[in-house]
Amino acid sequence: MMKRVFVILSILLLSGCGGQSILGGSPNVTVVSSEGLPEPTRLDQQSSNRPYLIGPFDELKIDVFGVEDLSKEMQIDASGRLSFPLVGVVEASGLTPGELADELERRLRGRYIRDPQVTVNLEETVSQVITVDGQVSKPGLYPVIGRMTLMRAVATAGGTSEFAKLNDVVIFRNVNGDQLAGLYNLKAIRRGAYSDPEVFANDIIVVGDSQARRLFRDLIQASPLITTPLIILFRA
Repeated sequence: MMKRVFVILSILLLSGCGGQSILGGSPNVTVVSSEGLPEPTRLDQQSSNRPYLIGPFDELKIDVFGVEDLSKEMQIDASGRLSFPLVGVVEASGLTPGELADELERRLRGRYIRDPQVTVNLEETVSQVITVDGQVSKPGLYPVIGRMTLMRAVATAGGTSEFAKLNDVVIFRNVNGDQLAGLYNLKAIRRGAYSDPEVFANDIIVVGDSQARRLFRDLIQASPLITTPLIILFRA
């Protein structure tokens, strides 16, 4: 069955089919598109990005202009909350730094400070990260601040190792409760065959020889020159 599925996958890949197709009669593996992974929703990312969303255990630098006692570095707690002097508890998780600054200004205004001016800057993040694994020099967790692409993520992890399979890079992503996997070819991206895809917080990137490689092994053998992303949906 799996061999038949991968044969169908390779045919779909080479023909550039779009839309959703159930493979091999199995409802568990679906080709979603050949256009690239869809972006995660704001809800998917809250647990990155454009703009950055605050999460549990992030460290922030909060400055209240002209009030030295209220300017300090603080950490978001495990539940995503921030306890700030005079203000009390603020639900900070899922807010941008600018939105949190606006909320602090609103709560301080009038009662404590006539016209508060608050700035919030990210000092360190542990919630908005990607995982880069497989055949890279430095596998691990890396923060996502601003826009990051697949090539940049691999470079951040020290680049690919000597035996990396550049036509075998998989991005795993959850979107609206669905687990998606995109198969990418770094060589093709470097040649300009298709654009360098953007990656988001909570993505898992696996390069080369790994469980992801075994998953796509037959497809890679059947179609070694991948020129478009192949997006697959795993259904529980």
